Amino acid sequence: MSDVARLAGVSTMTVSNVLNDRPRVGDETRSRVLTAVDELGYEVNLTARRLRAGRVDTVALIVPSFDHAYFAELAAGFATEFARHGRHLVVTQSGASREGELSALSQARLGLYDGVILSAVGLAYEEVDALRSAQPLLLLGEQPVPPRFDHVCIANSEGARLAVRHLLDRGARRVAVAGGVAVGRGDGAPEPDSMAGLRTQGWYSAHEETGVVPDERLLLGGARYAAADARRAVAGALADGLVFDAVFAITDEIAHGVLAALHDAGLRVPQDVAVVGFDDLRMSEFATPALSSVNVSRDWIVRHAVSVIERRISGDDGEPVRLTAPVGLVVRGSSA
Repeated sequence: MSDVARLAGVSTMTVSNVLNDRPRVGDETRSRVLTAVDELGYEVNLTARRLRAGRVDTVALIVPSFDHAYFAELAAGFATEFARHGRHLVVTQSGASREGELSALSQARLGLYDGVILSAVGLAYEEVDALRSAQPLLLLGEQPVPPRFDHVCIANSEGARLAVRHLLDRGARRVAVAGGVAVGRGDGAPEPDSMAGLRTQGWYSAHEETGVVPDERLLLGGARYAAADARRAVAGALADGLVFDAVFAITDEIAHGVLAALHDAGLRVPQDVAVVGFDDLRMSEFATPALSSVNVSRDWIVRHAVSVIERRISGDDGEPVRLTAPVGLVVRGSSA
């Protein structure tokens, strides 16, 4: 700016007035300054300007993986919503590991963001409780979160209950859970404090409501992570002679693997085996048959999470906010 001022024969304040389009500069002076700017190739240091203002107009979003469709759709929603507030979104992936999440948080601190949103998967409760951040930090996900943090989660058990109850009500009596896990039911098993555990809990709840006795051999835990895992797990279960007339997949991505395995085995959906997923991804409407799924309103999650983080950035240090996104069942051809 000093170089521009010398070349134009004006003060640095005048250069600042021109660059900020303030009205108290004459046309001839403004023209000289702009000519000097062009000649010198001067660019405003936006980072310095924002640091002086105490904000950088950028928020970090940390997700487990870029290649999972749910998080891709969630990130797209956050980018659009933050743009409405005049902010940019920087997205990084943690690999769903403790080390990855700690590293991403460390990088976020160095990045001088206005706020951070973390989809926590790998960190234990005690490790989350030990986190210290100069920026507002909002947590997404199903892990238990210390009460001092803002937290937005999903009604996982209720969504799974709706899905499995739908399958039982349509006549299924042996509903497998692709991605299911053993959960605490008075037998020493771990408590349902993960996404898979909470959604498996909904499977149990639906059986209790209808009086159908659940068979825990139908918890297909090997299908937990991706469509390919689910395809192998269902194929293996069928090869072992396991009988089921419906499948609840704990994510839509897993459900697509289930559909592929059933097709491979020559089983018809929904006539032989009905299938319901969870997440209601955009691609699920275009499966064959179209996939029934538990709808999680990503728009709701995005809108409320952004509202909370914006309030924190503005200086609101009120009581931590804990929100649960509503869910609903969308019935399509895979279970109709």
